[in-house]
Formats: sequence, C-alpha cells, structure tokens
Amino acid sequence: MAVPPGLPVVIVAGLHADARRAAVARLLADVPGSVVLHHDLATAAAGTVVRTIRDASGVLDAGEAPLVNDCACCALREDLVPELERLRDAGSTRLAVVELWDSVEPKAMAEVVTAGGLTVTGVITAVDPALVLPYLGNGDDLADAGLAAAATDQRTIADTFARQLEYAPVLAVADSPEADDEDRELLAQLHPTARLAPVGQGAPADRADDGLTVPTPRRRPLSPLAEAALAGFDVEAAAAAQHPACALLPAEADAHGVSTLVWHRRRPFHPERLYAALEDLTCAAARSRGRFWLADKPDMLFHWDAAGGALCVESVGPWLASLPDAAWEMVPPVRRAAAALDWHPEHGDRGQHLVFTSPGLDRDGLERLLESCLLTDAEYAAGPDAWQSLPHAFDTLLEV
Repeated sequence: MAVPPGLPVVIVAGLHADARRAAVARLLADVPGSVVLHHDLATAAAGTVVRTIRDASGVLDAGEAPLVNDCACCALREDLVPELERLRDAGSTRLAVVELWDSVEPKAMAEVVTAGGLTVTGVITAVDPALVLPYLGNGDDLADAGLAAAATDQRTIADTFARQLEYAPVLAVADSPEADDEDRELLAQLHPTARLAPVGQGAPADRADDGLTVPTPRRRPLSPLAEAALAGFDVEAAAAAQHPACALLPAEADAHGVSTLVWHRRRPFHPERLYAALEDLTCAAARSRGRFWLADKPDMLFHWDAAGGALCVESVGPWLASLPDAAWEMVPPVRRAAAALDWHPEHGDRGQHLVFTSPGLDRDGLERLLESCLLTDAEYAAGPDAWQSLPHAFDTLLEV
C-alpha cells in the first residue's frame, strides 16, 4: 500500500500508555521517514505543555506551548496544527504520528487537525486486552489519578477509556501475556466493527534467492498497523457513529463468559420507576450505552452512557418524529437514514435501544428489571396526554 501524497496524519490515543508507546514505536519502525509529535500535559501544573518531535533515532526537536486559559488541552489545540503545518512544509516527513497524552480523547483532536486543513488518514487507540475490564470498572476521577487535562476536568478513567476505545476504527492490540480469552472477547464485543491490528506484528521481510532475509525498506510492504494508519478516516462519519440517534451499537453476543444484551422496545419508560432502578441498571454491566424514551418527555431523545459504575444521562435533542417536516432538511442525512430504518408507524423513531456488555452478565435479571420500568398496559393505553402527568423524576438529574 502506497503512502498518500502530502502529509498523512495518524492519531494514536489510549490510557494504556505502554500499549500506546509500543504502537507508536511500531509505526516509526514500519514507515521510514515518519515522525512522532507528542504534547506532554503532565507539566501543565507548571504552566506549560512540553512538545517533542522525534523519529526512530530519537528526539529531533523540543519546545513548550504556553497554557491557554489554564487549559492544557486548549494549548494542545493551539499548537498542534501549526507544528503539523511546519512538518508538511519542510517536505521531509512521510507520516506524522500524533501521539496523544494519556487522557486526551481522539475525537476532539481528529476534528482539530481536519479543520486545520490537514489529512487524517487514521485514528488508532492502543489497548492492552488484560486492562480493558479494570479500566472500564475504574470510576476514579482523572484528577485523582493525575490524568486531568484541565483544572475543570471532571471525567473519570472509565468513561474516558470507553470513548477512546469506541471512537477509533482501529485498535492497536498489545501482545499481553496476562490477557485471556475472556479479555479478548470483551474487547471484541465492546467494539465489534473495529479493525484489530497487532502491535507486535511487523511488516514481512523480503527474501533473497538463497532464502536469507535481506533488508529492503523501500520495497517492504507495510505492516497491518501501518496499513490501518494510512487507510483513510472520515471525521463526519466517525462523529455520526457515536451520536446516540444513529450510533453503531454492538450486536447480541455471548462467548467466553462475556455477553452483550441488546434491548429494543417500542414503549416509553415510566420516569419514576426507571429513576428508581438507575443504580441497579448502571451496575449490571461493565459498559452500557444507547438511547431511551421517557413517557413524560415524549419529544426528547435521551442518551444513556454508563461505565465504571457511573451513569451519564443527557438530552441530545428531539426525536425526528417530533419535528415538523420542514425541519427535516436541517438534519444530517445519516440521521434521517437511521431513523427510516427503524421507523414505527405510530411512534416514529421513538424507542428504547440500550446495549449492555459485561462478563457474567445476568441477562434474564437485567431484562426483567428493564421491562418493569416500562409503562404498564393500562398506563400505555391512557395515552400521551396522561403520560404528561407522571412524576418528572429526571428533572433534577437533567437540571430541567
């Protein structure tokens, strides 16, 4: 596979720092002329962000980017594109690898680089399969672990890791002796559409007629990881794949002790009963996400996002069924297409679509709990006008 013209940019992210560094080293070894640009946010408390540029031989350049509004991530955004433009204009770099600091999420950086007029050819999250469950179950704040990207950063290790994992179309999988079949199955079920690229697998070597391996870097084919880094990346499609209204959620699965339950219903939740069940539902799986419908708020599409024993619920705008026809032209085509595939003659795109993934998942108990939170037959028959009088249990959580 040929390297695209110009300056291809690949973003490598991941809280699993050892796996991330190994993936970056693999790319440097496999793509001659590649360099790594890294902003170390660990020095932000001192007022600066340290930037380094290195190739396979070592550090080529180092500098500091001042904080912007006391925000390390803001400094990264301000400094990243100019540095990439400088590398592009110099003309000697074949591939720019942006190695993100531990807790920086690839979505924001991919959008920054693309908006700056540069070409992102790949987004990769590096993972150690043995650490997937421990990180998904870690509800500690990033700040407590020294991983916050700003003084106001309120993210947790679990939700940050989940977003890093699920956004990237490519996962660089470290060779982990501690990982077992359950670990690898959990990774596969959490992101079933991801392209898995082994970190330890380099490019095949060319061989001479006598059978001896000979180094021929110019003719050597790219490794699976390098191919994935240059395969191409669509920022808009990646964003759409994460939006609750049209997200590419995992499918039903059950193997090696890991299960994924997909729960899809066409009846709204009773807000009070669902609110009372939130803790049990949140703790039922290592990871759960999706969209849901509350009877007392029929026009609002709600996002469900849980990891590490913590749940984030937020309104992400209206259901399409609640919009006037004239407003549909303002909705992205991918959203309209997703709604059309799942359209109900009475409720339109309203519905429950929640996915729970975990080792040891109690599927039957979870389904019973979810079903108990729906409107009963009598409540459902009373109709939408009556649903408006149900307790508005989520108002405090949603700060309505």
